[in-house]
Amino acid sequence: MTLRHYAISSARAVLEIGGADRKTFLQGLVSADATKVSTVRALHAGFLTAQGRFLHEFHMVECGEAVLLDAEAARLDDLAKRLKLYKLRAKVTIAPRPDLAVGLAWGDGTAPAFDLPGEAGAAKPVAEGAVFVDPRLAALGVRAILPRAAFAEIACAAGCEATDSAAYDALRISLGVPDGSRDLPVEDALLLENGFDELNGVDWKKGCYVGQEVTARMKYRGLVKKRLVPVAIDGPVPAPGTPVTLDGAEAGEMRSSAGAMGLALLRLEALAKDAPLRAGDATLVPKKPAWAGF
Repeated sequence: MTLRHYAISSARAVLEIGGADRKTFLQGLVSADATKVSTVRALHAGFLTAQGRFLHEFHMVECGEAVLLDAEAARLDDLAKRLKLYKLRAKVTIAPRPDLAVGLAWGDGTAPAFDLPGEAGAAKPVAEGAVFVDPRLAALGVRAILPRAAFAEIACAAGCEATDSAAYDALRISLGVPDGSRDLPVEDALLLENGFDELNGVDWKKGCYVGQEVTARMKYRGLVKKRLVPVAIDGPVPAPGTPVTLDGAEAGEMRSSAGAMGLALLRLEALAKDAPLRAGDATLVPKKPAWAGF
């Protein structure tokens, strides 16, 4: 029985931030402390509007004289365009890397099989890129930014069997982890409602970044009223955006799903009642993730 699997993510692509000012440039824009990214430490970060609303999320790891971003493929051009608006006189270059792919590997013992410690964000350079334990949650396994053939080779050497990324999606959803704009509506979602605090996506000790004021206010004034959680689905799978109700009253909204599990953004008072919810013709049972702090 194969305990480990790997896939190439068609939903993710790579953007390279080069130049002498690459870290200070990112530091003023994203929710993670970009000065800490290195060849042995990967980070996860959100990029927000000035009003603290979600624009993009990505993983970052250093490779040579550049920081590589693992981001949404369909929105990579938008990410590059928005970053360039802040470039001004900074000594940075921003360019896609279509020669590199984002690889996913997961299952029992995946991190040590890739010669990595089992802690979130642990990274190491490999060939033309890097492999790293998912910076959000070690249970999500290992990610890689490498040429396709190179990733397939090292994944097979690590005892992983090829599959499609739908299997990874099921793992992600079961763990309650959002996936970019599939789960975080652009210019609307708030990081702290979607677990970015507990999932290592916000550094509270770094300096200012775009959208920081709203994010900090939500944390320190206790303004988080909703949370994204996994839900077991009994019945027809509701489409993303389907309203969730409790005793006929609005309680939240569906996000992505995989099989009989999905993610839903739910009001905390609805979660506190520990009662089945409705979405379309389906019944939902929330499953609070072990890592969640609410």
